[in-house]
Amino acid sequence: MNKIVFLVCLTLAATLAEAQIPTSGNVFFGYSYSGGDAVLHSPLYFPRSHSANLNGWEASLEGKFLPWIGMVADLNGRYGSQNVLACSINTCSNLKVNVKTYTLLFGPRVSVSVSKFTPFAHFLVGAGHSNNSATGYSNSDTSLATAIGGGLDYRLIRAVAWRLQGDELYTRFFGSTQNHFRFSTGLVIRF
Repeated sequence: MNKIVFLVCLTLAATLAEAQIPTSGNVFFGYSYSGGDAVLHSPLYFPRSHSANLNGWEASLEGKFLPWIGMVADLNGRYGSQNVLACSINTCSNLKVNVKTYTLLFGPRVSVSVSKFTPFAHFLVGAGHSNNSATGYSNSDTSLATAIGGGLDYRLIRAVAWRLQGDELYTRFFGSTQNHFRFSTGLVIRF
């Protein structure tokens, strides 16, 4: 009899605990833009770093554990190129450096719905990877990455919204600190 009472109490407690956990969240996919650095680590090249415009994509998944607080996983890929002056001992020429940068970030997001608008703010931490290549040379590096920012979702229909998002993205590739603004926009599917 004690085992049956224990099992009934355990089942009731699990059911009540599950009812307290919100099961909402969202998935985002869209366009992303930021600045970046085209870096070649070679004594033959001067200057060693140039600013580049990077275009790409961003995807995120948010799960809410309270109505206004969720946890976010954010994946981002950006690509671009920049012409760099390449100088050896005798000659100088232009060299095109191709840049590929990826980030995988996690962290909390705070959001509040007001009519059709949902403003949010987040702090994300994770890893970044950059690969810079040119004819005959290739450099890659992985570093800690952080993003502080937020944005605004505008509800289009019940389960679909449009997002505008801005983040200050910090990385430390190739021994120097990068601090670039990242802009993203795209569709949000709410569940």
